Amino acid sequence: MTMPLDLLEKSLNHRISMLLKDGRILEGKLSGYDAYMNMVLADVDERHGEEVRKLGTLVLRGNNIVSISLSTDL
Repeated sequence: MTMPLDLLEKSLNHRISMLLKDGRILEGKLSGYDAYMNMVLADVDERHGEEVRKLGTLVLRGNNIVSISLSTDL
């Protein structure tokens, strides 16, 4: 079994996709994280339905995340 923080360590400097509690999907390059799974993401795209917004760099609180996966280029 892979532990979540081990997976984040392997995902540093790679694009990941995250589903948030409110239904939005964020895709960006993982720049950093902490033990609480708070994350720093660069070059972030936010998807909500058909709408896509460029957000740039952001800090995301870990308790808002439902799932994380490696992103595929769209």
